[in-house]
Amino acid sequence: MPVPELPPPRSSLPDSASRFGAHLLAAAARASDVGAATGALPVVPSVPAPPPLPAPAPAASSAPTADVPGAGLSRVLRGPSGLGTAGLRLTLRGEAPVLPDPSTGGAAEGTPVPGLYFHPVPEPDPARVEEVSRRIKVWAMDEISLYPDDWEEEFDGFSVGRYMVGCHPDAPSVDHLMLATRLMVAENAVDDCYCEDHGGSPVGLGERLLMAHTALDPLHTTQEYQPQWATSLHADAPRRAYRSAMEYFVRAASPSQADRLRHDMARLHMGYLAEAAWAQLDHVPEVWEYLAMRQFNNFRPCPTITDTVGGYELPADLHAQAAMQRVIALAGNATTIVNDLYSYTKELDSPGQHLNLPVVIAEREGLSQQDAYLKSVEVHNDLMRAFETETSALAEACPAPHVHRFLRGVAAWVDGNHDWHRTNTYRYSLPDFW
Repeated sequence: MPVPELPPPRSSLPDSASRFGAHLLAAAARASDVGAATGALPVVPSVPAPPPLPAPAPAASSAPTADVPGAGLSRVLRGPSGLGTAGLRLTLRGEAPVLPDPSTGGAAEGTPVPGLYFHPVPEPDPARVEEVSRRIKVWAMDEISLYPDDWEEEFDGFSVGRYMVGCHPDAPSVDHLMLATRLMVAENAVDDCYCEDHGGSPVGLGERLLMAHTALDPLHTTQEYQPQWATSLHADAPRRAYRSAMEYFVRAASPSQADRLRHDMARLHMGYLAEAAWAQLDHVPEVWEYLAMRQFNNFRPCPTITDTVGGYELPADLHAQAAMQRVIALAGNATTIVNDLYSYTKELDSPGQHLNLPVVIAEREGLSQQDAYLKSVEVHNDLMRAFETETSALAEACPAPHVHRFLRGVAAWVDGNHDWHRTNTYRYSLPDFW
């Protein structure tokens, strides 16, 4: 199957290209593929580019088109190639998603939320899924002693191997996939053990999160106290997981990629704390307040590392652009509402009141559970369409190959995240609202 291309540029901001200019294209030219510097990861050669594409036709507009100095438009939209990259695409808004036919044996079980806007993805490579699943279990059980024996079934049911292979189809190797997989497991250990299912509590959460965060963003202190801090990183499963996962990641990432992840993990922890504060006060926030919290307590750290897992680097000055940050934020917000929708019945069955978007809408807007759930689907769809519109605008405004590859990778993560939620019938089931 040929690699599908990005949709034709449809930016509503015809002057936006001038804001990126030559200095950003120069930054893209400086970018080099990121192999593993040391440790277990082999050095991976650059992913070859497909043949040059013709320049896209300019979008119809009454406004003048801004020139982008030095832009070689024949290189625009160059994307990754190789195993699994056919799933890297941005789908036009008008396309109706069609799931693979289960009768062919090419689709996993699972029913999508009716009315949800999403894009189907190819089945993750089963050989990679099996190997990632094997390696992550060895890491969790033997390397860091993450969980006791009676959690094994739940760990297997999480299907993290399928999750990460589906979200990162352009990863050059299983070693690269393991970077994302360890971090995903570590983040869930923190969430479960500190916040939710396995002994979590809002009481004292700030102190626990701060100590765990030092496993990602190391403490720089005096010689006298350094050993005590180093010992503390082995004190509990979440800290052991963070420490080990970050050590692997730092060996493969550039300094700016590692710092980017630390920043997004701090965002995540701040979101945890806001939700914990509401739990302690028995407070249901306004819908907009809940969505603000979910912009921090969300999946953002996962798509933000898509270039590291892909074996290349989006330069820091490109990643930091406001337009790129908006795309990443919208991706994180949309994928997190997917989690709210698929985990709805699971959370209703858990002790106490668990905040999710349908619960908050029902409480604050006086809707039935069914109507609140259906409105939450609409919120997700609006976020998804905003994500695609902003992505297309950015692709037009900054025609740099690494930008386009990164945007494809984020879109693949969004689609893969939905597919994992849809197919993980061990964890999730849908409410009977249709």
